[in-house]
Amino acid sequence: MFTGTTGAWKIVLSILFFPLFFQNHFVAFAWGAGEPWPLRLVKWLFLLPGVLAFILACWVTMASLLTIPVRQNRSAFITGLLITWWDLGRSVFAFWGGAFRFVFYLAAALFAVVKLIVIGTWAVLQDFILFPFRVVKNLGENVTKAGVPWIAVFLTLIWAVLEAAIFTYVTTPVVIDTFSNMTGNELSEASIRIPLFIFMLFIVLGSYAVLSTWAEAVKSKNVGAIIKIGVIELVTLFVEVVFLYREFVDSLVPWFAQHTSGDFDLGIVGILAISSLTWLGVRGISWFLFASHGTPTLMAVLRGSGIHVPVTSNAQKEVSPTTMTASLWAAVKNDLTFIQKKGDEVLAAFIIPPLQVLASAINFLTLLVTSEHLFRLPFKSIEEVMDSKVVLHSVGQVRIDAHKPEAK
Repeated sequence: MFTGTTGAWKIVLSILFFPLFFQNHFVAFAWGAGEPWPLRLVKWLFLLPGVLAFILACWVTMASLLTIPVRQNRSAFITGLLITWWDLGRSVFAFWGGAFRFVFYLAAALFAVVKLIVIGTWAVLQDFILFPFRVVKNLGENVTKAGVPWIAVFLTLIWAVLEAAIFTYVTTPVVIDTFSNMTGNELSEASIRIPLFIFMLFIVLGSYAVLSTWAEAVKSKNVGAIIKIGVIELVTLFVEVVFLYREFVDSLVPWFAQHTSGDFDLGIVGILAISSLTWLGVRGISWFLFASHGTPTLMAVLRGSGIHVPVTSNAQKEVSPTTMTASLWAAVKNDLTFIQKKGDEVLAAFIIPPLQVLASAINFLTLLVTSEHLFRLPFKSIEEVMDSKVVLHSVGQVRIDAHKPEAK
Protein backbone atom coordinates (compact mmCIF):
# COMPACT_ATOMS: atom_id res chain seq x y z
CA MET A 1 0.00 0.00 0.00
CA PHE A 2 2.87 2.38 0.76
CA THR A 3 5.08 1.34 -2.20
CA GLY A 4 4.13 4.34 -4.30
CA THR A 5 4.84 6.93 -1.63
CA THR A 6 8.09 8.29 -0.24
CA GLY A 7 9.29 10.69 2.33
CA ALA A 8 6.97 12.34 4.83
CA TRP A 9 3.79 11.02 3.21
CA LYS A 10 4.94 7.48 3.74
CA ILE A 11 5.55 8.19 7.41
CA VAL A 12 2.15 9.88 7.78
CA LEU A 13 0.33 7.04 6.01
CA SER A 14 2.24 4.47 8.06
CA ILE A 15 1.07 6.16 11.24
CA LEU A 16 -2.54 6.52 10.05
CA PHE A 17 -2.81 2.95 8.84
CA PHE A 18 -0.47 1.29 11.35
CA PRO A 19 -2.92 -1.62 12.12
CA LEU A 20 -2.26 -2.94 8.63
CA PHE A 21 1.26 -3.94 9.71
CA PHE A 22 0.06 -6.58 12.22
CA GLN A 23 -3.68 -7.22 11.87
CA ASN A 24 -3.32 -9.98 9.27
CA HIS A 25 -0.74 -11.80 11.36
CA PHE A 26 -2.85 -11.42 14.53
CA VAL A 27 -6.01 -12.69 12.84
CA ALA A 28 -4.17 -15.60 11.19
CA PHE A 29 -2.63 -16.61 14.51
CA ALA A 30 -5.95 -16.33 16.35
CA TRP A 31 -7.78 -18.20 13.58
CA GLY A 32 -5.30 -21.09 13.74
CA ALA A 33 -5.73 -22.31 10.18
CA GLY A 34 -4.05 -25.68 9.57
CA GLU A 35 -3.67 -26.45 13.29
CA PRO A 36 -5.32 -29.36 15.16
CA TRP A 37 -8.98 -28.71 15.89
CA PRO A 38 -8.64 -28.72 19.72
CA LEU A 39 -6.03 -25.95 19.50
CA ARG A 40 -8.13 -24.07 16.92
CA LEU A 41 -11.16 -24.29 19.22
CA VAL A 42 -9.15 -22.89 22.13
CA LYS A 43 -7.89 -20.01 19.99
CA TRP A 44 -11.37 -19.24 18.69
CA LEU A 45 -12.74 -19.12 22.23
CA PHE A 46 -9.95 -17.27 24.03
CA LEU A 47 -7.87 -15.30 21.45
CA LEU A 48 -10.10 -14.38 18.51
CA PRO A 49 -12.57 -12.10 20.39
CA GLY A 50 -9.75 -10.18 22.04
CA VAL A 51 -7.76 -9.85 18.80
CA LEU A 52 -10.75 -8.54 16.83
CA ALA A 53 -11.59 -6.07 19.61
CA PHE A 54 -7.96 -4.91 19.77
CA ILE A 55 -7.79 -4.34 16.00
CA LEU A 56 -11.08 -2.44 16.01
CA ALA A 57 -9.85 -0.33 18.93
CA CYS A 58 -6.68 0.54 17.02
CA TRP A 59 -8.61 1.74 13.97
CA VAL A 60 -11.14 3.71 16.05
CA THR A 61 -8.36 5.21 18.17
CA MET A 62 -6.58 6.54 15.09
CA ALA A 63 -9.84 7.97 13.76
CA SER A 64 -10.53 9.54 17.17
CA LEU A 65 -7.10 11.17 17.30
CA LEU A 66 -7.80 12.81 13.93
CA THR A 67 -10.94 14.44 15.36
CA ILE A 68 -9.22 15.95 18.40
CA PRO A 69 -8.48 19.34 16.74
CA VAL A 70 -12.18 19.91 16.02
CA ARG A 71 -13.52 18.85 19.40
CA GLN A 72 -14.38 21.28 22.18
CA ASN A 73 -13.50 19.36 25.37
CA ARG A 74 -10.26 17.80 24.16
CA SER A 75 -8.81 16.84 27.55
CA ALA A 76 -11.98 14.99 28.61
CA PHE A 77 -12.09 13.19 25.25
CA ILE A 78 -8.47 12.05 25.54
CA THR A 79 -9.12 10.89 29.10
CA GLY A 80 -12.17 8.97 27.93
CA LEU A 81 -10.11 7.36 25.16
CA LEU A 82 -7.50 6.20 27.63
CA ILE A 83 -10.19 4.88 29.96
CA THR A 84 -11.71 2.99 27.04
CA TRP A 85 -8.36 1.30 26.38
CA TRP A 86 -8.16 0.45 30.07
CA ASP A 87 -11.64 -1.04 29.93
CA LEU A 88 -10.67 -3.10 26.90
CA GLY A 89 -7.59 -4.56 28.57
CA ARG A 90 -9.53 -5.26 31.76
CA SER A 91 -12.34 -6.88 29.78
CA VAL A 92 -9.95 -9.18 27.91
CA PHE A 93 -8.28 -10.37 31.10
CA ALA A 94 -11.70 -10.68 32.77
CA PHE A 95 -12.81 -12.74 29.77
CA TRP A 96 -9.91 -15.16 30.23
CA GLY A 97 -10.44 -15.35 33.97
CA GLY A 98 -14.21 -15.63 33.51
CA ALA A 99 -13.74 -18.83 31.53
CA PHE A 100 -12.13 -20.50 34.55
CA ARG A 101 -14.81 -18.96 36.77
CA PHE A 102 -17.52 -20.39 34.54
CA VAL A 103 -15.92 -23.84 34.65
CA PHE A 104 -15.71 -23.62 38.44
CA TYR A 105 -19.33 -22.49 38.82
CA LEU A 106 -20.53 -25.11 36.34
CA ALA A 107 -18.63 -27.87 38.15
CA ALA A 108 -20.02 -26.68 41.50
CA ALA A 109 -23.56 -26.58 40.10
CA LEU A 110 -23.23 -30.05 38.55
CA PHE A 111 -21.80 -31.36 41.81
CA ALA A 112 -24.77 -29.86 43.69
CA VAL A 113 -27.24 -31.45 41.25
CA VAL A 114 -25.53 -34.85 41.44
CA LYS A 115 -25.39 -34.55 45.23
CA LEU A 116 -29.09 -33.73 45.34
CA ILE A 117 -29.91 -36.69 43.08
CA VAL A 118 -27.77 -39.09 45.13
CA ILE A 119 -29.12 -37.86 48.46
CA GLY A 120 -32.68 -37.90 47.13
CA THR A 121 -32.29 -41.45 45.76
CA TRP A 122 -30.74 -42.63 49.00
CA ALA A 123 -33.51 -40.98 51.04
CA VAL A 124 -36.21 -42.63 48.89
CA LEU A 125 -34.47 -46.02 49.17
CA GLN A 126 -34.18 -45.60 52.93
CA ASP A 127 -37.87 -44.75 53.12
CA PHE A 128 -38.77 -47.89 51.17
CA ILE A 129 -36.38 -50.12 53.12
CA LEU A 130 -37.13 -48.67 56.55
CA PHE A 131 -40.85 -48.17 55.92
CA PRO A 132 -41.95 -51.33 57.81
CA PHE A 133 -39.73 -50.46 60.78
CA ARG A 134 -41.02 -46.88 60.77
CA VAL A 135 -44.61 -48.11 60.71
CA VAL A 136 -43.87 -50.46 63.62
CA LYS A 137 -42.26 -47.56 65.48
CA ASN A 138 -45.28 -45.33 64.89
CA LEU A 139 -47.60 -48.10 65.98
CA GLY A 140 -45.50 -48.60 69.10
CA GLU A 141 -45.68 -44.89 69.90
CA ASN A 142 -49.43 -44.90 69.34
CA VAL A 143 -49.79 -47.93 71.60
CA THR A 144 -47.79 -46.38 74.41
CA LYS A 145 -49.81 -43.15 74.23
CA ALA A 146 -53.43 -42.83 75.27
CA GLY A 147 -55.76 -43.57 72.39
CA VAL A 148 -57.89 -46.26 70.79
CA PRO A 149 -57.00 -49.74 72.23
CA TRP A 150 -56.41 -51.35 68.84
CA ILE A 151 -54.40 -54.23 70.29
CA ALA A 152 -57.34 -55.15 72.57
CA VAL A 153 -59.69 -54.92 69.59
CA PHE A 154 -57.50 -57.22 67.47
CA LEU A 155 -57.06 -59.71 70.32
CA THR A 156 -60.82 -59.75 70.93
CA LEU A 157 -61.50 -60.48 67.26
CA ILE A 158 -58.75 -63.12 67.11
CA TRP A 159 -60.06 -64.81 70.27
CA ALA A 160 -63.64 -64.76 68.94
CA VAL A 161 -62.48 -66.34 65.66
CA LEU A 162 -60.45 -68.97 67.56
CA GLU A 163 -63.31 -69.85 69.91
CA ALA A 164 -65.76 -70.00 67.00
CA ALA A 165 -63.40 -72.33 65.10
CA ILE A 166 -63.11 -74.66 68.12
CA PHE A 167 -66.87 -74.82 68.66
CA THR A 168 -67.42 -75.32 64.94
CA TYR A 169 -65.13 -78.34 64.97
CA VAL A 170 -66.69 -79.74 68.14
CA THR A 171 -70.35 -79.25 67.20
CA THR A 172 -70.14 -80.17 63.51
CA PRO A 173 -71.09 -83.87 64.02
CA VAL A 174 -74.09 -82.95 66.20
CA VAL A 175 -75.32 -80.33 63.72
CA ILE A 176 -74.91 -82.75 60.79
CA ASP A 177 -76.91 -85.46 62.60
CA THR A 178 -79.61 -82.98 63.60
CA PHE A 179 -80.08 -81.50 60.12
CA SER A 180 -79.84 -84.96 58.48
CA ASN A 181 -82.65 -86.25 60.73
CA MET A 182 -84.74 -83.15 60.01
CA THR A 183 -84.27 -83.17 56.21
CA GLY A 184 -83.75 -86.87 55.61
CA ASN A 185 -80.64 -86.14 53.50
CA GLU A 186 -77.01 -86.78 54.41
CA LEU A 187 -75.17 -83.45 54.64
CA SER A 188 -71.43 -83.00 54.08
CA GLU A 189 -69.07 -81.28 56.49
CA ALA A 190 -67.95 -78.76 53.84
CA SER A 191 -71.50 -77.45 53.42
CA ILE A 192 -72.03 -77.09 57.18
CA ARG A 193 -68.77 -75.72 58.57
CA ILE A 194 -68.69 -72.29 56.89
CA PRO A 195 -72.23 -71.18 57.90
CA LEU A 196 -71.75 -72.86 61.29
CA PHE A 197 -68.49 -70.95 61.82
CA ILE A 198 -70.20 -67.63 61.00
CA PHE A 199 -73.03 -68.48 63.40
CA MET A 200 -70.57 -69.39 66.17
CA LEU A 201 -68.63 -66.19 65.60
CA PHE A 202 -71.79 -64.13 66.10
CA ILE A 203 -72.61 -66.13 69.25
CA VAL A 204 -69.18 -65.48 70.78
CA LEU A 205 -69.18 -61.77 69.90
CA GLY A 206 -72.74 -61.43 71.21
CA SER A 207 -71.70 -63.07 74.47
CA TYR A 208 -68.94 -60.48 74.93
CA ALA A 209 -71.38 -57.69 73.99
CA VAL A 210 -73.84 -58.80 76.69
CA LEU A 211 -71.00 -59.01 79.22
CA SER A 212 -69.77 -55.52 78.29
CA THR A 213 -73.25 -54.03 78.60
CA TRP A 214 -73.70 -55.70 81.99
CA ALA A 215 -70.33 -54.28 83.14
CA GLU A 216 -71.40 -50.77 82.05
CA ALA A 217 -74.67 -51.14 83.98
CA VAL A 218 -72.80 -52.25 87.11
CA LYS A 219 -70.39 -49.34 86.75
CA SER A 220 -73.25 -46.84 86.45
CA LYS A 221 -75.11 -48.54 89.39
CA ASN A 222 -78.30 -48.82 87.39
CA VAL A 223 -80.15 -51.51 89.36
CA GLY A 224 -82.89 -52.05 86.82
CA ALA A 225 -80.42 -52.48 83.97
CA ILE A 226 -78.27 -54.76 86.14
CA ILE A 227 -81.22 -57.11 86.81
CA LYS A 228 -82.44 -57.18 83.19
CA ILE A 229 -78.99 -57.68 81.66
CA GLY A 230 -78.13 -60.18 84.44
CA VAL A 231 -81.11 -62.30 83.35
CA ILE A 232 -79.94 -62.05 79.73
CA GLU A 233 -76.43 -63.05 80.82
CA LEU A 234 -77.82 -66.11 82.64
CA VAL A 235 -79.71 -67.13 79.50
CA THR A 236 -76.54 -66.62 77.48
CA LEU A 237 -74.64 -68.75 80.00
CA PHE A 238 -77.29 -71.49 79.73
CA VAL A 239 -77.24 -71.49 75.93
CA GLU A 240 -73.46 -71.55 75.63
CA VAL A 241 -73.00 -74.16 78.36
CA VAL A 242 -75.70 -76.52 77.13
CA PHE A 243 -75.05 -76.29 73.41
CA LEU A 244 -71.34 -75.40 73.19
CA TYR A 245 -69.28 -76.03 76.28
CA ARG A 246 -71.13 -79.25 77.09
CA GLU A 247 -70.04 -80.70 73.79
CA PHE A 248 -66.51 -79.54 74.51
CA VAL A 249 -66.51 -81.28 77.92
CA ASP A 250 -68.12 -84.43 76.41
CA SER A 251 -65.19 -84.66 74.01
CA LEU A 252 -62.86 -84.71 77.05
CA VAL A 253 -64.72 -87.54 78.90
CA PRO A 254 -62.57 -90.31 77.30
CA TRP A 255 -59.49 -88.46 78.52
CA PHE A 256 -60.94 -88.37 82.06
CA ALA A 257 -61.82 -92.09 81.91
CA GLN A 258 -58.32 -92.97 80.71
CA HIS A 259 -56.78 -91.62 83.92
CA THR A 260 -59.30 -93.15 86.37
CA SER A 261 -59.80 -96.75 87.53
CA GLY A 262 -63.08 -98.52 86.99
CA ASP A 263 -66.16 -97.08 85.45
CA PHE A 264 -66.17 -93.31 85.08
CA ASP A 265 -69.41 -91.40 84.69
CA LEU A 266 -69.61 -87.69 85.31
CA GLY A 267 -73.32 -87.53 84.84
CA ILE A 268 -75.31 -84.62 83.55
CA VAL A 269 -74.71 -82.57 86.73
CA GLY A 270 -70.93 -83.02 86.61
CA ILE A 271 -70.74 -82.24 82.89
CA LEU A 272 -72.85 -79.08 83.27
CA ALA A 273 -70.83 -78.00 86.34
CA ILE A 274 -67.50 -78.43 84.53
CA SER A 275 -68.94 -76.69 81.46
CA SER A 276 -70.10 -73.76 83.58
CA LEU A 277 -66.70 -73.45 85.26
CA THR A 278 -65.03 -73.65 81.84
CA TRP A 279 -67.26 -70.88 80.50
CA LEU A 280 -66.58 -68.74 83.58
CA GLY A 281 -62.81 -69.30 83.35
CA VAL A 282 -62.61 -68.58 79.62
CA ARG A 283 -64.82 -65.51 79.85
CA GLY A 284 -63.05 -64.19 82.95
CA ILE A 285 -59.52 -64.61 81.61
CA SER A 286 -60.31 -63.14 78.18
CA TRP A 287 -62.45 -60.36 79.67
CA PHE A 288 -59.91 -59.04 82.14
CA LEU A 289 -57.00 -59.47 79.71
CA PHE A 290 -58.30 -57.70 76.59
CA ALA A 291 -62.04 -58.06 75.96
CA SER A 292 -63.02 -55.45 78.58
CA HIS A 293 -61.23 -52.83 76.43
CA GLY A 294 -61.74 -54.26 72.94
CA THR A 295 -65.47 -55.05 73.18
CA PRO A 296 -66.65 -51.46 73.98
CA THR A 297 -64.66 -50.18 70.98
CA LEU A 298 -66.23 -52.77 68.67
CA MET A 299 -69.70 -51.91 70.00
CA ALA A 300 -69.05 -48.19 69.45
CA VAL A 301 -68.13 -48.92 65.82
CA LEU A 302 -71.23 -51.10 65.33
CA ARG A 303 -73.52 -48.53 66.96
CA GLY A 304 -72.02 -45.65 64.98
CA SER A 305 -71.54 -43.61 68.15
CA GLY A 306 -67.89 -42.95 67.34
CA ILE A 307 -64.70 -43.75 69.18
CA HIS A 308 -63.79 -41.27 71.87
CA VAL A 309 -60.00 -40.76 71.94
CA PRO A 310 -58.67 -39.10 75.10
CA VAL A 311 -56.70 -35.93 74.44
CA THR A 312 -53.34 -35.59 76.21
CA SER A 313 -51.59 -32.29 76.85
CA ASN A 314 -48.23 -33.57 75.70
CA ALA A 315 -49.47 -35.09 72.47
CA GLN A 316 -46.76 -35.11 69.89
CA LYS A 317 -47.22 -34.26 66.26
CA GLU A 318 -47.73 -37.28 64.07
CA VAL A 319 -44.69 -38.17 62.02
CA SER A 320 -45.11 -39.32 58.46
CA PRO A 321 -43.75 -42.81 57.67
CA THR A 322 -41.79 -41.26 54.77
CA THR A 323 -39.91 -38.89 57.04
CA MET A 324 -36.71 -38.68 55.01
CA THR A 325 -38.40 -38.01 51.68
CA ALA A 326 -40.63 -35.35 53.27
CA SER A 327 -37.61 -33.69 54.89
CA LEU A 328 -35.71 -33.75 51.60
CA TRP A 329 -38.63 -32.21 49.71
CA ALA A 330 -39.01 -29.51 52.39
CA ALA A 331 -35.29 -28.74 52.15
CA VAL A 332 -35.48 -28.50 48.34
CA LYS A 333 -38.46 -26.11 48.53
CA ASN A 334 -36.65 -23.97 51.08
CA ASP A 335 -33.53 -23.82 48.91
CA LEU A 336 -35.26 -22.89 45.65
CA THR A 337 -34.07 -19.29 46.00
CA PHE A 338 -30.51 -20.48 46.58
CA ILE A 339 -30.67 -22.80 43.56
CA GLN A 340 -32.00 -19.97 41.38
CA LYS A 341 -29.19 -17.71 42.59
CA LYS A 342 -26.59 -20.34 41.70
CA GLY A 343 -28.17 -20.75 38.27
CA ASP A 344 -27.94 -17.00 37.70
CA GLU A 345 -24.29 -17.08 38.75
CA VAL A 346 -23.51 -19.83 36.25
CA LEU A 347 -25.38 -17.94 33.50
CA ALA A 348 -23.60 -14.70 34.41
CA ALA A 349 -20.20 -16.40 34.39
CA PHE A 350 -20.96 -17.69 30.89
CA ILE A 351 -22.43 -14.51 29.37
CA ILE A 352 -20.79 -11.52 31.07
CA PRO A 353 -17.07 -12.06 30.11
CA PRO A 354 -17.58 -12.14 26.31
CA LEU A 355 -20.16 -9.35 26.54
CA GLN A 356 -17.65 -7.15 28.33
CA VAL A 357 -15.16 -7.54 25.45
CA LEU A 358 -17.91 -6.69 22.96
CA ALA A 359 -19.08 -3.75 25.08
CA SER A 360 -15.56 -2.35 25.35
CA ALA A 361 -15.21 -2.49 21.54
CA ILE A 362 -18.57 -0.76 21.12
CA ASN A 363 -17.50 1.92 23.59
CA PHE A 364 -14.70 2.90 21.18
CA LEU A 365 -17.25 3.52 18.43
CA THR A 366 -19.67 5.46 20.65
CA LEU A 367 -16.78 7.50 22.03
CA LEU A 368 -15.82 8.48 18.47
CA VAL A 369 -19.39 9.48 17.58
CA THR A 370 -20.88 10.90 20.80
CA SER A 371 -17.85 11.37 23.07
CA GLU A 372 -19.70 9.12 25.57
CA HIS A 373 -19.43 5.48 26.57
CA LEU A 374 -22.49 3.40 25.79
CA PHE A 375 -21.77 0.86 28.55
CA ARG A 376 -20.37 1.24 32.03
CA LEU A 377 -17.75 -1.43 32.56
CA PRO A 378 -17.19 -3.83 34.18
CA PHE A 379 -20.50 -5.68 34.28
CA LYS A 380 -21.05 -7.21 37.72
CA SER A 381 -24.39 -8.93 37.16
CA ILE A 382 -26.92 -9.81 34.48
CA GLU A 383 -29.11 -6.90 35.59
CA GLU A 384 -26.39 -4.45 34.57
CA VAL A 385 -26.53 -5.67 30.97
CA MET A 386 -29.44 -3.38 30.17
CA ASP A 387 -31.69 -3.41 27.15
CA SER A 388 -30.32 -1.52 24.16
CA LYS A 389 -33.22 0.95 24.08
CA VAL A 390 -32.76 1.76 27.75
CA VAL A 391 -29.05 2.35 27.22
CA LEU A 392 -29.62 4.58 24.19
CA HIS A 393 -32.23 6.55 26.09
CA SER A 394 -29.91 7.03 29.04
CA VAL A 395 -27.05 8.18 26.77
CA GLY A 396 -29.31 10.58 24.92
CA GLN A 397 -30.66 11.95 28.17
CA VAL A 398 -27.12 12.53 29.46
CA ARG A 399 -26.26 14.48 26.32
CA ILE A 400 -29.41 16.60 26.59
CA ASP A 401 -28.72 17.34 30.23
CA ALA A 402 -25.11 18.27 29.37
CA HIS A 403 -26.20 20.83 26.75
CA LYS A 404 -29.09 22.23 28.81
CA PRO A 405 -28.33 25.79 30.05
CA GLU A 406 -27.95 26.22 33.77
CA ALA A 407 -30.66 28.07 35.65
CA LYS A 408 -29.56 31.48 36.83
